[in-house]
Amino acid sequence: MEGVELARLYRERAAGHAPAYQRVKDLVTGQIAEGHWREGDLLPSENQFVESLGLSRMTINRALRELSSEGALRRVMGVGTFVAPRKGTSALVEVHDIADEVRGRGHRHAARVLQLGEEEAGEELAAQLGLGERRTVYRSRVVHIEDDVAIQLEDRYVHPGFAPGYLDQDFTRRTPYSFLSEVAPLGRGEHIVEAVLPSKEEAGLLAIARSEPCLLIQRRTWSHDALVSVARLLHPGSRYRLQGTFDAH
Repeated sequence: MEGVELARLYRERAAGHAPAYQRVKDLVTGQIAEGHWREGDLLPSENQFVESLGLSRMTINRALRELSSEGALRRVMGVGTFVAPRKGTSALVEVHDIADEVRGRGHRHAARVLQLGEEEAGEELAAQLGLGERRTVYRSRVVHIEDDVAIQLEDRYVHPGFAPGYLDQDFTRRTPYSFLSEVAPLGRGEHIVEAVLPSKEEAGLLAIARSEPCLLIQRRTWSHDALVSVARLLHPGSRYRLQGTFDAH
């Protein structure tokens, strides 16, 4: 975008008493909302904003920094500022297949399987799943990816008695949720949502900084009153959000 056009857009937002940094934010979000700047587009540099708008570097930096913290922009050191990918949205109360959610946004879902096997269950987990004498449990760890960006680390424990064939599945082609929905249809579920910081390993798997807040969903699902699955779903806070609706009655 030419400097003259930037200056024109800024002047259009110059009315009223909004501070300069807010008008810059409005300019940027307006261009994104109208589709002039699209997901992944490189924005003008700070120097270009400063020269075109006649504002201080501090003002421009504040506007871009705040938009980055709000998830609208993504700043790459030494490269520039880009329009951030849209945050994925997951239903707060309902349980859905993450692959369906990604495709529903018109994006591409992929998965990287980190672990799939059988292991000894701890005492608490064995009690939750009602394993009785049999203390082994199926475990899968999968990174879910939306258009080449990791959006969820799924760590799931499954009762072997309700999921025959679980270890034979290719979870790069279908999700654990999709398979379990077939062999043990969902009867009810439970969500516990927390804000957490990732471990060093989790940050590496999700390609985020250790300081980035994450949304952690601890999910338990039942089929015919039997607890089938216990899952820990970790999402980078800048790439994901939860949404729900409710009635007052």
